[in-house]
Amino acid sequence: MNPPTSHKAIITAAVTGAIHTPAMSPHLPITPEQLIDDIMSVYEAGGAVAHLHVRDPETGQPKADQAIFREVVSEVKRRCDIVICATTGGSLGDTVENRGKVIATLQPELASLNAGSMNFALFHVLPKYEGKWKYEWEKQYLGATEDFIFPNTFYTMREFIKLMEKNGTKPEFEIYDVGMINNLAYLINTGHIQTPVYLQFVLGILGGIPATVENLVYLVQTARQQIGDFQWSVCAAGRTQFAMTTHALLMGGHARVGLEDNLYLVKGVLAKSSGEQVAKLKRIAGELGIETATPAEARQILGLKGLDQVAY
Repeated sequence: MNPPTSHKAIITAAVTGAIHTPAMSPHLPITPEQLIDDIMSVYEAGGAVAHLHVRDPETGQPKADQAIFREVVSEVKRRCDIVICATTGGSLGDTVENRGKVIATLQPELASLNAGSMNFALFHVLPKYEGKWKYEWEKQYLGATEDFIFPNTFYTMREFIKLMEKNGTKPEFEIYDVGMINNLAYLINTGHIQTPVYLQFVLGILGGIPATVENLVYLVQTARQQIGDFQWSVCAAGRTQFAMTTHALLMGGHARVGLEDNLYLVKGVLAKSSGEQVAKLKRIAGELGIETATPAEARQILGLKGLDQVAY
């Protein structure tokens, strides 16, 4: 399937996330300064959007600290016009109330909104890093996901939607499995979600849909049937990252890379920054004849309110 001739692909980078831990890579950004530098590497490589979690600067543990959020995004805004997509995923086990604070605090242009509950499992990576932990919290944090449900009920989804509408923030709906499309279709049909929507298909998480081309095609086709017209992007965990994002570009979608999703640039070589991954995907897009969007073009494609209307 060839992309439309007018299509410009948005490259997003998720710079740190709440999955990987410091033992896994020395390049994982942790401090505000490191997060700012990584976002700038994304912008300089041609990325249009940066998806942001923040961490405790002393230990690297994911933490929805509003002061750190503000410090990072304010400095990034001073330096460039990249779109910030704030997380409402928070850290594993975080309260819904705390996950939503960033919307009211910063009134960002774009924010993630997880479209359903799931078993979000990371415990299976423990054997790979046994004896390599840098901090006590890492092993416990990952191991606890064997008995963990990431809660995103219809009630909390509606509350997040209302909060985002109130603050002029567009939701980026995170789709981890096909049933979550059904959830959104229901919320659209009952008037809780305004269209057109922006979907992020998240592939390859244990507990969610596997990262295969067949599954990606199925997700897009199902969304077309149930939702109609929408913008969509793909991210994929680990070694499937570039294969799946390349397929997304070929199908006319957008794509997300970054150290939240994958720590490597090629097999056996750790990426030194999220910007390195953006540069690689931009090169692939160019070789396929696909133009990539600037931040200004991404705002137009997604219908965002503009950097002059955020609260930072």
